[in-house]
Amino acid sequence: MQEIISTLAIWALPVLLAITLHEAAHGYVARYFGDNTAYLAGRISLNPLRHVDPVGTILVPLGIYLLSSAGGVPLLFGWAKPVPVEFSRLARPKQDMLWVAAAGPGANLLMAFAWAVLFKLAWSLPLFGYTEPLSEMARAGVQINLVLMVLNLLPIPPLDGGRIAVSLLPHRLAWKYARLERFGFSILLVLLVTGVLGLLLEPGMNAIKSLLEFAVQIHIPYPSI
Repeated sequence: MQEIISTLAIWALPVLLAITLHEAAHGYVARYFGDNTAYLAGRISLNPLRHVDPVGTILVPLGIYLLSSAGGVPLLFGWAKPVPVEFSRLARPKQDMLWVAAAGPGANLLMAFAWAVLFKLAWSLPLFGYTEPLSEMARAGVQINLVLMVLNLLPIPPLDGGRIAVSLLPHRLAWKYARLERFGFSILLVLLVTGVLGLLLEPGMNAIKSLLEFAVQIHIPYPSI
């Protein structure tokens, strides 16, 4: 029980920041391009309670953590409440959809970089009582943001990568591809349970992590969940 509490304490802030800024970024960029739906719904907010989904943000990640502790599914996975976007209200709906969709993964990339800098600072400054907990939290911050970034860039509607694909495809193909959205969650669950999802995410995560390590000049090992 003590180990679970310690792990939750380390992961709570990185996870909440990762999902909050990811979703708020979608809403902010949508508003910039002409859609105020998220703003009027109060979703362009740094308050995590406005973005937390009780099942996807709490129960599913907690369940996966417990399974991983027992030797089961090793990939931390979850979701937040999607920010409402009316793409028809954007100045150029099809083109601007790309920037709205890319805003979330872009926010995760920036956060991963910030956590990487914090990890380096934790071990560059004189050691003190919170050096190790701070570095563990930074490692968790790097990992959760890389997971969310690469996961959301998979070209599966309604993930951000699916939206980006729809915005880039010709109109007829885009319309047909967007119809896959009703199967998107089922596809993700199958990929997760079969272990294929982890295999798909690992190369992208490792590549971006290597770039972050090069940028901050320090090796950042992934934490074990």
